[in-house]
Amino acid sequence: MCTSSDAAPATAVTGSAVQALQIEPEADTWDDGDSSLGSALGSSTTSIGSSIVNYRKENGRRYHAYKDGKYLFPNDEQENDRLDLQHHLLYLTFKGKLFTAPIPKDQQLHRVLDVGTGTGIWAIDFADEHPESEVVGVDLSPIQPSFIPPNLVFQVDDIEEEWTFANKFDFIYSRMMTGSMMDWPKFFSQSFENLNPGGWIEVVDICLPYESQDGTLKPDSAINYWIKTGIEGVTALGREIHTAHTYKERMIAAGFENVTVVIYQWPTNRWPKDKGMKELGMWGLENMLSSLEGISLAIFTRGLGWSKERLDVLLAEVRKEMKDTRIHAYAPIYVVYGQKPKKT
Repeated sequence: MCTSSDAAPATAVTGSAVQALQIEPEADTWDDGDSSLGSALGSSTTSIGSSIVNYRKENGRRYHAYKDGKYLFPNDEQENDRLDLQHHLLYLTFKGKLFTAPIPKDQQLHRVLDVGTGTGIWAIDFADEHPESEVVGVDLSPIQPSFIPPNLVFQVDDIEEEWTFANKFDFIYSRMMTGSMMDWPKFFSQSFENLNPGGWIEVVDICLPYESQDGTLKPDSAINYWIKTGIEGVTALGREIHTAHTYKERMIAAGFENVTVVIYQWPTNRWPKDKGMKELGMWGLENMLSSLEGISLAIFTRGLGWSKERLDVLLAEVRKEMKDTRIHAYAPIYVVYGQKPKKT
């Protein structure tokens, strides 16, 4: 399970124990033929990524070429559009904030690092909001736009190798990198070493499996089978995907202080009664429907030797359950932040 004993739920500021946020479901109006669930937001975002040649082509999708195979998910236009959609989902989740760490307003962020920048959309927004900061976005794929703020630079690099940045940072940010790291303790250690005293780190990640407060997500559901089997595939490929609940202890082990965990919830669809949670569910469903094939292909075909045809059958069942408003499930979204001591 993903719940951390000393995490603070999203509805609280801080706390020593998790108080499960009870999301009230809306009255059941489920219609198996309701096509609006997965299509209402279908064309809401546009890609800002650019493509280059020499990428790996596999099962109809495109993957990064630099350090081929290290990142398990596609980098094609379809996935880039999805990443930008996910950025909006996170923006809604955090009430319009690009980060949630309690960095004092008078603390200057001279240098900021965005780890796994993807399309660069977070780094671009941060650079626009903080023209006084020098922002560096790092990724394995050069899919970022060329028209960017003057205080932003993108670099193609492998963050799992030894870091060679000339200057240290005041803020390091990373999100949705689960399954992309082989050595999380090393990542937090290198982050600590590359921060100035008093600098901050914030990591945002989904923590699987999905949870349900009322038992409507059954143990034998297609969703649970997909997650359980997917974890096996990621493990076979030498990666970790069930990791977000370990970030706090790993940050502390690296030397960080003031480490805090806040858990948000992404409903699987529009099942909640609350208007805000319903909106998160609608965007979350579109995000999942857009990403389901991309995040599964390499894990199941490379890691477990499945055929694409076999995977397609499973994903069809998963999509059906994701759309079902009678299933009151949600994904825990972990935000973990900490600070390097001002005196080290």
